[in-house]
Amino acid sequence: MTTLGATNGQGSSRQPYRDVYDDVIVGGGHNGLVAAAYLARAGRSVLLLERLGGTGGAAISTRPFAGVDARLSRYSYLVSLLPGKIVRDLGLDFAVRKRSVSSYTPYRAEARGGRPDGLFVGGDTGRTRESFRRLTGSDRAYEAWREFYATTGRVAERVFPTLTEPLPTRAGLKERIGDEAAWRMLFEEPLGQAVEDRFEDDLVRGVVLTDALIGTFAGAHDASLAQNRCFLYHVIGGGTGDWDVPVGGMGALTDALAGAARAAGAQIATRHEVLRIDTDGRGPAEVVFRTATGEGRVAGRTVLVNASPRALAELLGEEAPEPAAEGAQLKVNMLLRRLPRLRDASVDPRQAFAGTFHVAEGYANLERAHAEAASGELPSVPPSEVYCHSLTDPSILGPELVEQGCQTLTLFGLHTPARLFERDNQGTREVLLTATLAQLDEHLAEPVTDCLAFDADGRPCIEAKTPLDLERDLRLPGGHIFHRDLSWPYREPGGEGDAGAAGRWGVETPYANVLLCGAGAVRGGGVSGVPGHNAAMAVLGR
Repeated sequence: MTTLGATNGQGSSRQPYRDVYDDVIVGGGHNGLVAAAYLARAGRSVLLLERLGGTGGAAISTRPFAGVDARLSRYSYLVSLLPGKIVRDLGLDFAVRKRSVSSYTPYRAEARGGRPDGLFVGGDTGRTRESFRRLTGSDRAYEAWREFYATTGRVAERVFPTLTEPLPTRAGLKERIGDEAAWRMLFEEPLGQAVEDRFEDDLVRGVVLTDALIGTFAGAHDASLAQNRCFLYHVIGGGTGDWDVPVGGMGALTDALAGAARAAGAQIATRHEVLRIDTDGRGPAEVVFRTATGEGRVAGRTVLVNASPRALAELLGEEAPEPAAEGAQLKVNMLLRRLPRLRDASVDPRQAFAGTFHVAEGYANLERAHAEAASGELPSVPPSEVYCHSLTDPSILGPELVEQGCQTLTLFGLHTPARLFERDNQGTREVLLTATLAQLDEHLAEPVTDCLAFDADGRPCIEAKTPLDLERDLRLPGGHIFHRDLSWPYREPGGEGDAGAAGRWGVETPYANVLLCGAGAVRGGGVSGVPGHNAAMAVLGR
């Protein structure tokens, strides 16, 4: 059999790949690794090509601060949508831990002279009820909260298992949920209506709405229902909606996936940048790639693309799909010498930061921030949420850092679309970071920057990533963490998802031998492995 490999431009072969593989996978993010592991375990010949020097994509752990033994989940940082089925099927040595607190939202109790207080959710039921009572003056908000999330919990139990099954029809999923009011609330009416109908307090409304805005630039009443789709994926994870902490950081998952793929016989080639996919949709597709020594080419009977729909179009030499994707988040990583003290001295910072710490995320401010950003201005009061990974999983820190009491903080800012950074990414990043940290400091007894650790070169341990930074580093289109707006987890007869095996799994493209296995597939988004699993099932089901 002849070989197709990288050449130095003069015909000498490098990397002696076979000319035709059963499956060539473009991109070594977690979904590509899932697909590679499943397909190789089925006895197929699999080659995975990754542009960067290592696998994992956005789901990696890294040491971003020079000379500091802190292995942070640099981009994605919590696990909810990863089905236990994938972990079991692939025999992954990977674990998650529950957070002791779901969320803490600080506020000033104006009725009590502006005294600092906070809304605790999760953990002890009695404390949660009392926390709602202090905020609103009655038990009504807490009971409404329980009823609302009991409804989303029932939906989660029914929807989550379908993510690793062939796509249900819209009517089929509605029947499976079996709750007309819940279906209307989540799938038909803007989420803002449900939030406003069920909750009176601005702070409570905001805490609910935040799950509709992570990585999604939308208002509470957007007619597109992009906010509803984002909310749905955030409350169905694991059939419970829990957001769990990956033990060892996100890189522990992708390292385990890469190990499983290799153990099953898949070849993984890093520093192989795919330039083009040539196919007529029938015979093997040819994949042209570049390495440090030149260009090469291989062929795959099926090519699975773990990249965005826009990147897929570029690889095929076709016009990119519209509308263009646009990310809308600021991601900040910090290493602290210690957690900062809170203005609310009655609360231990280790409890407040153990879950999601909401900052400036009242309902009215979230809507105002969206309107300001939509008009081309940075939010005047930038909303964000903060979380401390190392409280739940100290293994990401070296023993010396643990002994010193160091902790990590991850901050995720909302409503900061890529368009705001196009003129001056670096300058706008600094302005936004300063304003965002100032909002956090409003609830602290000391500035968070006073608590920062320093790296080996004496620089503070803090880094911020805008959507444009994510596009540059990871080739996320417009910095969109889901590659494009999330899709509904169903298909319409005769529409998307009704085109043979690939369509039944939501991974089809215009070419029968090219499948989409990244976050832009139907039921993609988040660290789930679902698109990788579903693309592999489409291949194996042919």
